This record gives sequence, C-alpha cells and structure tokens, in this order.
Amino acid sequence: METQNKLMNETKRHVKSRLCRVSGSMTEMMEIQAENPTFHVLFIPGNPGVVSFYKDFLESLYEFLGGNASVIAIGQISHTSKDWESGRLFSFQEQIDHKIDFIRQELESVKVPIILVGHSIGSYISLELLKKFSDKVVYCIGLYPFLTLNQQSTKQSLIGKLAASSVLSATASFLIASLRLLPMSAARLLVSKSIGASWSDTAVQATCTHLRQYHTMRNVLFMAKSEFREVLFFQQCVV
Repeated sequence: METQNKLMNETKRHVKSRLCRVSGSMTEMMEIQAENPTFHVLFIPGNPGVVSFYKDFLESLYEFLGGNASVIAIGQISHTSKDWESGRLFSFQEQIDHKIDFIRQELESVKVPIILVGHSIGSYISLELLKKFSDKVVYCIGLYPFLTLNQQSTKQSLIGKLAASSVLSATASFLIASLRLLPMSAARLLVSKSIGASWSDTAVQATCTHLRQYHTMRNVLFMAKSEFREVLFFQQCVV
C-alpha cells in the first residue's frame, strides 16, 4: 500500500503554465515534464483554443500514463486573456502554421516519439501536423473530432452564419465583452448557472477570464469562419 501511494504521489503533478513566442506571436502553453519520458504527448485544443480549459484533463492524462510521458498543450493564437497581438485576427490556416512552427521550435530536439491528441477542430490540425512530421509523430488521437459539417445541424448553421458576417461577429464579440463589467463572482455564477452547468471550476474560471475579452471572441469567430470553409472543402474532397 505504501509503495502504491508513493507511486500515485509521484504521478500526481500539476501543470505549469508558461508563455513563449512562436511565429512571432505570444503563445500560452501548459506542460508537465516527465523525468525520463518514453514519449511526448502534444495536445491541440479546439475552438475556443483557451489552453487553461484543459488543465484538469492534462493532469489526469499525465497521471493515467504513469508519469512515463511529458504532456504539453499549446493554445490558439490570441485566444488569451491579454491582447498580445493588438487586435489582429488569425485564420484557421495561420493557426495550423503556428502549430507547425511550434513543433519545429520546441520539439525539434525531442528524441522520443510524439503522440498528437486533438480536441474538436484540434483533431483536424493534428492530422495536418501528422502529414508534416511523419518522422516524429507516431500516432494521432481525435477527441470528439470535428472533421465534417452536418448540414442538418441548426447549431452549426447558426455559428456558420454568425462567423461569416464581420458585422455580426463584431457585435456578438462586443456584447460578450461587455460582461467584463460584471464582477468576477457574478460572472462565474452566470456561467455556472447557464452554459457551464456541468463544467468544472477550472473551465468556468477560464471562460470568465478569457472569453469576456473582445479580441478573444473576435478570433474565435474569425477562426470558425475559415475552419468551416476548410472542413467543408475537406469533406467534399473525401466524398
């Protein structure tokens, strides 16, 4: 029992957050570095690409892998609490290129295999990375992968129309950003009682700190605009 508890304590580690500049853009990361990793896990978030949404997941993943793998997550550009990029909007392709540059910059010297894990549209990005780095990446896992459009989905249709209109995107982003006028406690209560009823405290906090920013929501919708176009093209090619 003592040995088992010791092993559990060794694998229960918290992620560390850090900033790095990739492709000239400030990038939010979360990571847990193993002492002697047998492989690396690179996690690519969906959209919104707020990396702190996944804090609990990353820690659980590291523990599940028994401390045998380093786990690294990289956020989408400008899906951040601070407007590092001065309001610039980044397309889906720019977000993909950003992850390619990240691997070249941060993981080029890694000698152990890399496993990609993508969530939602992050799965599509992971497939693009797999094509580029087939010599380093040995496996790709998609969590709730967003690879095709459902033409019958009312939700997807509404998001697509909202993202396609610059006026509607700006208006929606302004309205959401206006919630910054609320105290953090009130914002947390609003989120937890509405869209985040089943969310963890970590996810609620990430929503309140990151998504109440005008630049973040504009980038979320701008990325969605181009990702819908790319996914539709991908779907047509496959069919």
